[in-house]
Amino acid sequence: MPESSRPVGPVTVRRVGPEGAAAVHAVVRAAFAARPALDPPTAALAETVESIADALTAGGGLLAEGDGHPVGALVLDPEPAGGRVWVRRFGVVPAWQAHGVGARMVETVIATTPREEIAVLAREELPRAQAFWAGHGFVEVGRTAPYVEMVRPASLVVPDTDAMRDLGRRLAGLLRAGDLLVLTGGLGAGKTTFTQGLGAGLGVRGDVTSPTFVIARVHPSTVGGPELVHVDAYRLGGAAELDDLDLDTSLEDAVTVVEWGAGLAEQLADDRLEVVIERNDTDDVRLVRVTGYGARWADVDVAAALG
Repeated sequence: MPESSRPVGPVTVRRVGPEGAAAVHAVVRAAFAARPALDPPTAALAETVESIADALTAGGGLLAEGDGHPVGALVLDPEPAGGRVWVRRFGVVPAWQAHGVGARMVETVIATTPREEIAVLAREELPRAQAFWAGHGFVEVGRTAPYVEMVRPASLVVPDTDAMRDLGRRLAGLLRAGDLLVLTGGLGAGKTTFTQGLGAGLGVRGDVTSPTFVIARVHPSTVGGPELVHVDAYRLGGAAELDDLDLDTSLEDAVTVVEWGAGLAEQLADDRLEVVIERNDTDDVRLVRVTGYGARWADVDVAAALG
């Protein structure tokens, strides 16, 4: 498709194997040739149809099409031992950039590989690329110049409310006084159900219910452990109102859980666990990602403990 063409109509994304090598190669050439010159230069431009076919034979890939033309592509490279899938040769042709094609492809990878960790190498010189991946739940786990290694943790498949409570109960076994959890998920996703299991695992007193109208509720421990501070930030107007709750006075002695806390609660502590709950629209199953930030969680394999 000529670079001057304007995007029209919907974009479709489909899985391809070696039969799609020519189309994937054309997208990779167009996308990477349009990027700024890098030092060292990208190896993507050295790809051939044959090398792309070999890669697609091993792990497959995705091809995005718009107006009947290939407009985006990526190659999937699963590690032999399993558990992690690398996204490589990710690109969108220039005329279709900034039209959601890349996001559609990443969302497709996430939806089709929920049980596996997804990894990508982003160039240090391209902060916008790093921000793109971060916006899809990828976190930086290491740097080896000129690359930034970013990983999206595997999702845990949670089939029902009992399993959601059990997940919270198991996570409680990893927690100690001073820990902060930030819960994200839509209405009815299961945030309070998860916190109920957390409270049971911590052995706290009182029914754990949504604190929407009281904003914050404290549950003392019945077993000599940390108390549970349960906050619902849904009605808070911003970080200033969260500060007004004076939660910092109890952070060191409690496990603090903040529902609807993304973008607000991160200021409470440098170390935190982010729990993202997503609902699968087709079967109502929940997909849960737990990601640790800061020194507190650097050496804790949360996924292994919960898996």
